[in-house]
Amino acid sequence: MWKVSLKSLNQIAEDNGYPVDAFLFVQRGLDFTVRRIHGEDPTHSVSPAQSPLDDDDDEVPQSRHISGQQLCLGLRDFAKREYGLLARSVLARWNIQHSEDFGRIVFAMVNGGLMHKTQEDTISDFIDVFRFDQAFSAPLLLSENV
Repeated sequence: MWKVSLKSLNQIAEDNGYPVDAFLFVQRGLDFTVRRIHGEDPTHSVSPAQSPLDDDDDEVPQSRHISGQQLCLGLRDFAKREYGLLARSVLARWNIQHSEDFGRIVFAMVNGGLMHKTQEDTISDFIDVFRFDQAFSAPLLLSENV
């Protein structure tokens, strides 16, 4: 069952200081993370209105729930996969420079009716999950011929 959102994604983005692309990235990264953790579910496709963070909808299996920390790590990996060495620059262009920015985006969608959460999920789950300077730095490769 699709739930009617109270606000459009554009309105939510305008109200929260992140561009729409940042919200779309989080939605796509959520799907990536759920599939990576729980595998494919042929009986249920994840949509923004039916997020695996939801425990109020009987159609969303509780076993597909992911934590804020799991989502942050999944978004980190999704950014690397999608943008490679440019991941940090792309995220910075969207005003995403800390893991808690992911939490602000998620909870903006929750407050706008586009996502749902469990009672245990809080924005603090997203704080200091990883450091962007470490997560998105290019590995230094040393040659033995130096």
